[in-house]
Amino acid sequence: MKTFTLLWLQACGCGGCTMSLLCAESPPLFDQLRWQGIELLWHPALSEASGASVRDLLQRLETGEQPLDLLCVEGAIARGPHGSGNFSRLAGTDRSMLSWVKALAGRARYTLAVGSCAAYGGVSASGGNPSDVSGLQYEGERLGGVLGADYRSAGGLPVINISGCPIHPQWVLETMMSLVRGEMVPEELDALGRPRLFSDHLVHHGCPRNEYYEYKASAQQHSQLGCLMEHLGCMATQAHGDCNIRLWNGEGSCTRGGYACINCTAPEFEEPGYSFLSTPKVAGIPIGLPTDMPKAWFVALSSLSKAATPARLRENAVADHKLVAPKIYTKKKR
Repeated sequence: MKTFTLLWLQACGCGGCTMSLLCAESPPLFDQLRWQGIELLWHPALSEASGASVRDLLQRLETGEQPLDLLCVEGAIARGPHGSGNFSRLAGTDRSMLSWVKALAGRARYTLAVGSCAAYGGVSASGGNPSDVSGLQYEGERLGGVLGADYRSAGGLPVINISGCPIHPQWVLETMMSLVRGEMVPEELDALGRPRLFSDHLVHHGCPRNEYYEYKASAQQHSQLGCLMEHLGCMATQAHGDCNIRLWNGEGSCTRGGYACINCTAPEFEEPGYSFLSTPKVAGIPIGLPTDMPKAWFVALSSLSKAATPARLRENAVADHKLVAPKIYTKKKR
């Protein structure tokens, strides 16, 4: 099997996607890379190399002397001030990260934006965006970004947006596996450039609160067991991700931990226009309805569901532990 080379750059962001990637397990991260035939050339936080050796590597990658198969960029790219990119420079190289990303993306067989900051701007672009940061091929929901709407890597693909804040480690590793095997084609990316291996699911799928959702038995506080959508801002019915199917660290997810989904895999999730922990409503009806359901149907079904809510769910929904257990089913005598 041919070895794939991987370079990882960190731009404007918190480094949380790398921290999440290190939680890869069964097997651990470096075993998975080795088994997939991926050679990590350099990662600023995980590699020992520094100084002249890294500058030499980057120069060889830029000239094409050293082949580059996978370019992973974590964090948004600063374009300021005035398009120079000098708000974010790659230490020791006397060049901006903007300059390096443009140069290396022109050489890479595949370019991957790791995390919502690299994909769409993310949290780094919020609050007025004084550094003029952008995603690699998107600026929020708009195509363009640093590399432009028409960018295609040497392998013929646009930027692959492995969004999330942070990413699930297996989203990254399985995407790499698909690229190594030659299985990743444009049809395997959704309309926002996300791998469909995770984006064809909704966070709602597999949520342990689904029974409460069905009957609209809603929690009033985040410590309670009920559905978080009606009052507490949960967007799991709209958010693309398999978070409740492919559990984090083999154990949990946001909603399993009692926290509302904030749709962190989507562009511009960072500034929804309301509090993350409350559901905006019009005339008492949540604005954030399931994407596949007409509003009138949702209102009608909600009314019926609330009327039919079992007492067990109604009581448990506003408790921090189960107060009422399901009844034991027994066959009626004929």
